[in-house]
Amino acid sequence: MLKHRGFPGRMPSTDFQFTIRRANPKGVTPLTKRERFRDRRPADRRADTAFMAALWQHFGDQPFERGNLDAGRLSWLFGREVIAAEEPFDPASYDALLVIDEAVARASFPEAFEDQEW
Repeated sequence: MLKHRGFPGRMPSTDFQFTIRRANPKGVTPLTKRERFRDRRPADRRADTAFMAALWQHFGDQPFERGNLDAGRLSWLFGREVIAAEEPFDPASYDALLVIDEAVARASFPEAFEDQEW
């Protein structure tokens, strides 16, 4: 499992996790598309925005390996703002390649693309 050095481990001053420390010995947690409802808590929305900002600052528009990125946090964006960068795509692989769909991400999280500290 690739560890993304320099990527924030969590959202500052919260328990919202962005990365995992080690591979899951029971198997890789697969990425799934999670539905984001309008009535989500503001803290959850801020965590999604901060995670998208971190992804954009770290990877930009280039494909990246899933590696140690948290499957739960990534699943909130998967299938919309973050899409598969390879075919066939294995959602249960730490080596899976992903890419940010910039147009969709900018529409969903415009504040993530501003220069600001999270």
